[in-house]
Amino acid sequence: MATDTLELSRPTAPRARSGAPPAGTGTPRGPSPRLYVPAFSIAAVAAGLVVLGVLDRWGGASFAGASRDLHVVVVGPATLAILGVFLVVERVRPAQRRPVAARGYRQDVLYTVLNATLVAPLVVAMSLSFSDAARKALPWIVLPKLGLLPRGAAIALIFVAMDGANWLAHLANHRVRVLWRFHELHHSQEDMSVLTVFRTHPLIHVSYLVALVPGIVLLANGKLPTTLLVIYGATVAFAHSNTNLGFGPLERVFVSPNFHRIHHRLDGPQDVNLGFALTIWDQLAGRAVFPTPETVRADTGLPGRPLAVEQAGRRARHLSVFLAQLVGPFRPMPDLATPPSVRGQRRREAP
Repeated sequence: MATDTLELSRPTAPRARSGAPPAGTGTPRGPSPRLYVPAFSIAAVAAGLVVLGVLDRWGGASFAGASRDLHVVVVGPATLAILGVFLVVERVRPAQRRPVAARGYRQDVLYTVLNATLVAPLVVAMSLSFSDAARKALPWIVLPKLGLLPRGAAIALIFVAMDGANWLAHLANHRVRVLWRFHELHHSQEDMSVLTVFRTHPLIHVSYLVALVPGIVLLANGKLPTTLLVIYGATVAFAHSNTNLGFGPLERVFVSPNFHRIHHRLDGPQDVNLGFALTIWDQLAGRAVFPTPETVRADTGLPGRPLAVEQAGRRARHLSVFLAQLVGPFRPMPDLATPPSVRGQRRREAP
């Protein structure tokens, strides 16, 4: 998986970028724009969904009830207990040694609070509005009750299809420039931990609304229980943990921390190992890279630090970096807007 060599040390000063810039970029001509205008289209979609949901009263759904359910999934007692266990495991069997209060850990706490307070209601609003709009605009996609399909089988089918839809959205976040501008925040973490799962831009959830489609299609046949969503969220969080753990033969099916760390590593394309819970999508797409002793302790982050990060500088400056990261997608960064792709690497390596 080697590409242009990058400096893998962890200095406090910004890392220098070596090698050629990613494909599709170049030296901008003329005065630099002050804003990256396409990013505002994502904000407009989010705002439009919220307004549509309010005007339509969420399609008759209970906003308060949906918010309570999501709160249980994000920071409910079971979720907090699971996260606590994972944080302990990170100290016992770490992939990389980090201080208990590493800069990246402290920064991720800010994103955890943001998700539990402001982002959760936004996700609920967009999800209810999107689901209602999809059912009204495309009523034929909602299948009637299928007598031959047991409820358990329907739930399993929704779960697998939802994971596949998340994989597709994740791939788009890496290959579509405007989506990458929101997703690169997640990849800016250089001190991976279980809380890195919360290190996301609030507007990135617009791209993941597609994962609601399987549930809309099979709505009459079953609904994912909250307990299963908690398990799914815990699985995704565990994959981001700073643990040297794999699943052995089961790693051919389920995403482990060692498998997902390759997706975040600094040296090499990051549009691999895109799966949330299942690795089968990466294998089918030829994007699965299974762990080796070299990849387990690989450094993570963004080459050249195109986004403000808390590890740069002598002081962390958490709040100012936090605000800079949130407005980052709306600022132009033409030289690093498109990350290198595994497809391009394989073409270069082909004889």
